[in-house]
Amino acid sequence: MSAMSVMGGSGVMTEAGEGPGTVVGSAAGAVDSEALATLHRVFGYDSFRGEQAAVIDHVVAGGDAVVLMPTGGGKSLCYQIPSLVRPGTGIVVSPLIALMQDQVDALRALGVRAGFMNSTQDFGERRAVEAEFLAGELDLLYLAPERLRLESTLDLLSRGKIAVFAIDEAHCVSQWGHDFRPDYLALSLLGERWPDVPRIALTATATHATHQEITQRLGMPDARHFVASFDRPNIQYRVVPKADPKKQLLTFLKEEHDGDAGIVYCLSRNSVERTAEFLAAHGVRAVPYHAGLDSGTRAANQSRFLREDGLVVVATIAFGMGIDKPDVRFVAHLDLPKSVEGYYQETGRAGRDGLPSTAWMAYGLNDVIQQRKMIQGSEGDEAFRRRAQAHLDAMLALCETVECRRGQLLVYFGQDPVPGGCGNCDTCLTPPETWDGTVAAQKVLSTVWRLERERRQKFGAMQIIDILLGRRTAKVIQFDHDQLSVFGIGEELAEGEWRGVVRQLLAQGLLAVEGEYGTLVLTETSGAVLGREREVPLRKEPKKAATARSAAGGGRSEKKAKTAAVALPEELQPAFEALRAWRAEQAREQGVPAYVIFHDATLREIVSLWPGSVAELGGISGVGEKKLATYGEGVLGALSALGEAPVVSGAAAQASGAGTETGSAPGSKSGSKPGSSGSDSGRGTGSGARAEQLGPDDWPEMEMEPEPEDWM
Repeated sequence: MSAMSVMGGSGVMTEAGEGPGTVVGSAAGAVDSEALATLHRVFGYDSFRGEQAAVIDHVVAGGDAVVLMPTGGGKSLCYQIPSLVRPGTGIVVSPLIALMQDQVDALRALGVRAGFMNSTQDFGERRAVEAEFLAGELDLLYLAPERLRLESTLDLLSRGKIAVFAIDEAHCVSQWGHDFRPDYLALSLLGERWPDVPRIALTATATHATHQEITQRLGMPDARHFVASFDRPNIQYRVVPKADPKKQLLTFLKEEHDGDAGIVYCLSRNSVERTAEFLAAHGVRAVPYHAGLDSGTRAANQSRFLREDGLVVVATIAFGMGIDKPDVRFVAHLDLPKSVEGYYQETGRAGRDGLPSTAWMAYGLNDVIQQRKMIQGSEGDEAFRRRAQAHLDAMLALCETVECRRGQLLVYFGQDPVPGGCGNCDTCLTPPETWDGTVAAQKVLSTVWRLERERRQKFGAMQIIDILLGRRTAKVIQFDHDQLSVFGIGEELAEGEWRGVVRQLLAQGLLAVEGEYGTLVLTETSGAVLGREREVPLRKEPKKAATARSAAGGGRSEKKAKTAAVALPEELQPAFEALRAWRAEQAREQGVPAYVIFHDATLREIVSLWPGSVAELGGISGVGEKKLATYGEGVLGALSALGEAPVVSGAAAQASGAGTETGSAPGSKSGSKPGSSGSDSGRGTGSGARAEQLGPDDWPEMEMEPEPEDWM
């Protein structure tokens, strides 16, 4: 068995400090040996990724740990292995009540004795789980954080043997975070009541400030800290100018992700419903998910997404945390997220299997105005509004950057960007042009200033643009705005370009939004521009001819070909689909998601190696003892029914071999190539075909905005 670590960009971890309990010398070797044996026996891998081994060794030896690792980086193993190696039951605190059943099913499929307790169970079901825990018959027990506020739960835990406390989604403890859960604030009692039980807090996204808040609020001052790279090189980040967002989304799906599973995020419930209906009417299998739906509908739609291939979920941010579906090929945003943390966590749900995936967002002037208005109208105090404004400013900077977008993300989380750019984001693939927008900015600011100074009036963006373009609209004539000295001074730019100017001035803080109607006002920094003391560099807006379809050109077939090359050669595709069909039948019979049986990455490796015996099958990544015993004969039977292994050409065989080394696996088999990872296989894929696909710049009028109570 090899201890060689097969790593890519998404799993490299660096330590940010040490605490007591560090594993050294022979003790580390003994722990490492037992942990590795468990990894191989249960999960079917021969080595850990990155510093998973360091985290696990530290916790197994009794130390506390705070772990920041991106989605798909293998966080769960960091508490699952210690729970299996240490005596007692691992207690996993998770807010993901709706997913606990699936998490437990997945572990049971591996032969792990797992259970959960939450509000979905009746009295008899909870009593049965309690009895298993007290009898020492559970390896892992999942609990919702609110259950730990019940004295009955604490009494139950005190009567059993606890191996480790794992606090999943630990960023929920941050009161300034995007997923704050008040019940997490009480979890510091775990260390007070069970001081000898190691604790591990895990999250997929946190800034340095949130990281420190997690440590402080959970009462873990002596914890050892592990921070993984936040780079997800297989995800291509793209932001397109918002014109007709639903149609832009449909074009994106039809041309690049036809038949793929994905998530579409919208800001409001109404937008979720309208978008899901629109996609369904145009041949895309889509279902809605938001807090306004009854619990039965939400559960059914979530279950379909987990169990069916190629389903699209249109959702508010109420959906997605903890979703363990490996083959989500895209995450799309039709509205601007409120923070970079939220954006990163939501986009991170794509491409957990390490294959090329897309994070696509439509972004426009209305997004900036809506978010500014929401912050101004919020019920929080001034400190809350300042924090929200800082989050929004960072998100706007990410959208407006002319530098590598991935690099901007990494810098936000305190990490070094990829030198020379990543080669797999829109700004690297199609570098945006910039121009000196100082004069244009002065024209906009002067118009706002004259309206307020000369007329004591304030108006929104469209009225400002109409004045600059010299349009005698009904509203312009009503207020005699055609008599202003600035009327018609902006005819050198088109409407879409002026919208871009206003959007970027708002993003740079040179304009602000005020009041219920989103009127524009000057800021403290506006004077420097009007006084010619400051230049204003701006991004060029795309030309009208550069529609999404024309920019794509023949890109769809090239993109599909490149994705397929990473995954499998054409000769093996029928066998892969046959195994997927066999897996789907097994999943239906057992009532579990298909990936609980085997991930696509494992099926790809099976058809690439074409094992002829149970022993050979057991040498494939992701095939542990339990799955080998349960499914081994079925897999071999499915392959046997296909006849002889197809003859694969040399180039295709090399592509097939590369495709099996995916970054999604928690570890790797000893036969894998060192220094490689499927998550790296996505870097640069489709650099020509998957270039930025910009929409037209004939920006529409502002749509009706949802009511305040609909922002969920």
